[in-house]
Amino acid sequence: MPELGVNIDHVATVREARKTYEPDPVWAASLAELGGADGITVHLREDRRHIQDRDLRVLKETVTVKLNLELACAEDVLRIATEICPEQATLVPEKREEVTTEGGLDVVGNLESVQHAVQQLKNAGIVTSLFLDPDAAQIEAAAQLGVEAVELHTGQYALARGEDITEQLVALTTAARQIRESGMLLHAGHGLNYQNVKPIAQIPDMHELNIGHSIISRAVMVGMTEAVRDMKRLVE
Repeated sequence: MPELGVNIDHVATVREARKTYEPDPVWAASLAELGGADGITVHLREDRRHIQDRDLRVLKETVTVKLNLELACAEDVLRIATEICPEQATLVPEKREEVTTEGGLDVVGNLESVQHAVQQLKNAGIVTSLFLDPDAAQIEAAAQLGVEAVELHTGQYALARGEDITEQLVALTTAARQIRESGMLLHAGHGLNYQNVKPIAQIPDMHELNIGHSIISRAVMVGMTEAVRDMKRLVE
């Protein structure tokens, strides 16, 4: 049964819209745990548009499940990651002009910088995952770097309609098999919601799903704990 990682970035997005102290992502993390979250995911962006350094430090001290830090291959955030030592770090691409992370990390085209980042995280004892498109060459490069996990980017699947859904699901399932056969853990995330999560959760040996926007959106209406419980039931 896949683990559910709840991304709480958008709780901080609402807070930063007013540059105030609420809503508190640390409180949201506690409520997510009460709802059954197996992990808490946050993205410490270079521009600090939502999660702040202090959030990460307090979360490290208070979260009782796995803390997964998403970050770019940039020295300032890598330094913070190795100081705080979350249980897991997921390297993602990052562009300041994007609304949210679009597409997977290009390991093949940026092998030296990714390898450097992976080595720093490994030296700190942090389990390392790469956020990748379902592309055979990228997965092979990840395996060569010796990372523990690959998180498949499910964005194109989430956007697909009609017959394209099946095509995207086949691509993800094929990539998932390659990840497992390469000895890495299989994770997935991006654009997953209450309507489309089941087929992804049912991919053989799916280990972890990271879901944020859809859960936070439902939490606005029904509360964080219930929103996480609803998603957890679907994942199971």
